[in-house]
Amino acid sequence: MTSNDILSAYENLAGLTGQMALAARDNDLDSFCSLENQCAHQVSSLKSEATPALSGSARLRKIDLLKAILANDREIRAITDPWQTQLSSIMTGNVSVGATQ
Repeated sequence: MTSNDILSAYENLAGLTGQMALAARDNDLDSFCSLENQCAHQVSSLKSEATPALSGSARLRKIDLLKAILANDREIRAITDPWQTQLSSIMTGNVSVGATQ
């Protein structure tokens, strides 16, 4: 995997996580799940390939992309964590369907 391949993969991840945040904001669960699967596939590809260490401007670009991915992740979690808490409560019988918290 070349440095360009690595940066391309991280750019793709940043774009996917940005789209996931948008889908979460729009309550578009179908798109969100599809994007989540695409993200998992991209991460799996990165993990399975030997990736050389980056230096100079390529390293700085990767850092910027990682910051964007993490910011998207924070936004996604801020939206989806309450969903998961509510779902967990419904599944354990603590909250009836349609109840608000």
